[in-house]
Amino acid sequence: MKITDYLKNEFSVWKQHELLILAIALFVIIINSILLKDNIIAAISAICGIMYTILAGKGKIYCFLFGLCGSFCYSYLAYQNALYGNLLLYLCYYIPAQITGFYKWGKNLKQDSNNEIIKTSLSKKDLIIYTIIGIIGSIITILILNYSGDSNPITDGITTFLSVLGMILTVKRCIEQWLVWFIVNTLSAIMWICVIANGVKVYSTLVMWIVYVILAVYFYFEWRNEFNSKLN
Repeated sequence: MKITDYLKNEFSVWKQHELLILAIALFVIIINSILLKDNIIAAISAICGIMYTILAGKGKIYCFLFGLCGSFCYSYLAYQNALYGNLLLYLCYYIPAQITGFYKWGKNLKQDSNNEIIKTSLSKKDLIIYTIIGIIGSIITILILNYSGDSNPITDGITTFLSVLGMILTVKRCIEQWLVWFIVNTLSAIMWICVIANGVKVYSTLVMWIVYVILAVYFYFEWRNEFNSKLN
């Protein structure tokens, strides 16, 4: 199959507003990089991150390729801004989890021309367990980061631990991942607003997290509607 035919087939299943969100996000990031002289690593990280999130929402396995590239870039930014929780999260967990996710998703694809993943949902019991783990784990992480001299231990601690849970749910293809990502993305956007307020030019990173918030809400309802339609 020619690359043009492959791309045409892939984008044919995208909705117009999904393409619009992608186009606007990429346009804003590029303009930021040119006019505001944004950090080039931040721009690359943002582009890869947004591509990863949209493709993950579409259930496409190759989202993890963009995820890996974006993770390495984001790790560098976290190190530069003393966000050690996020740094350790990405290097020690998120990057290996991307590789694991690629393998796991590859074994759970629909047998159709779109090659999307089969979506799942947590039981009520598992939802309660994950919620308790998320609260306790976040508190412990906050205490550790506060002791280590993290620049923003509360926000960094919550986003760090919940990102671990979020990635687990992503690998498991669970709808509930988008609820976790909504919390993580909202707090991360606030965290990077504080970084920018201190004079660091990482505007593309902030745009990335804001887009993440929008996509988390959008794909939660998309996945839930698709899952519920199969039950009826």
